[in-house]
Amino acid sequence: MKARACAGCVAIAIPLLAAQAKHVVRVSGTIEPVHSVVVQVPYVQGQGGNLTLTRLAENGARVHKGEIVAEFDNSNELKLLREARSKFDDLSHQVDQKAAEHKSNAEKRASDLQQAEADLQKAQIEIRKGPILSEIDRAKNEAKLADAQEHVASLRKSGRYHDQAETAESRILELQRDRQKVAVDREENNLGKLALRAPLDGMIALENVYRNNSMGHAQEGDQLWPGSPLLRLFDPSAMEVDLSVEEPDVAALVPGTEALVRLDAFPNLSFTAYFDSASPVASASLGSPLKTFTARFLLSQTDPHLLPDLSAAVDITLPDVAKGSK
Repeated sequence: MKARACAGCVAIAIPLLAAQAKHVVRVSGTIEPVHSVVVQVPYVQGQGGNLTLTRLAENGARVHKGEIVAEFDNSNELKLLREARSKFDDLSHQVDQKAAEHKSNAEKRASDLQQAEADLQKAQIEIRKGPILSEIDRAKNEAKLADAQEHVASLRKSGRYHDQAETAESRILELQRDRQKVAVDREENNLGKLALRAPLDGMIALENVYRNNSMGHAQEGDQLWPGSPLLRLFDPSAMEVDLSVEEPDVAALVPGTEALVRLDAFPNLSFTAYFDSASPVASASLGSPLKTFTARFLLSQTDPHLLPDLSAAVDITLPDVAKGSK
């Protein structure tokens, strides 16, 4: 009787276990930060060639937003900035000096014109004495009047031309000064680029660069090519795992799906993650009929061992597969 009872219990337990079974999909993934930025060697306008690294933060160091993480040799930029400022100051003095000179010339022309107009008025008064003057004096007064009129007209005409010429001369100097101001701003901007500051709070991960015929982390004194990646700054408080799920297992990528993440480098550690998003488009390798979807799972825990680019084994669980089969 006891044997039959045990057999009956086993017969009942089997379908219960089957109903509670969970579908698990194992895929491989890579640990990545949710928020990260790659800091590159800056481009300096007007200067070609490599930049010499003079200061670099340590690998794994934590920095705050605005702190300097790398610096490059700025001696040449300081020299160019001093020269540009010196030329700008000289042109500014020339503009001021020329403005004062033009003001003095304009006042002198105005005084000459005022004197000529006074002579013209005097000649007009003298010409009114014509009836009581002799013919010779009357002819002299008429000649003086014509000369005064021509003089006034000539001064007015030449004054306009002088004003235009001086305005153009001042404008040329102002344009040269403004162009030199652009050069000063460019050198100041270049000087600011040589000190790289952290755009966010996080941890530093140095990138591998080509140095001494090999790949490795940059060091102080290295000459680096502009645009090459120098370091990556990431926020370790929010990490994710990026993985590729094969097309037959895409049913696991639904809201509420959980996963168990184990790091290949630290097998004893495990973390939980939940589904966040997936690419709607499948991709496949050249010549392969099997397509995969890119998915992202957010890790629920934080740990110092969770670093970018670590490989991990991910077990994706679909808890309601038994209910779905009904």
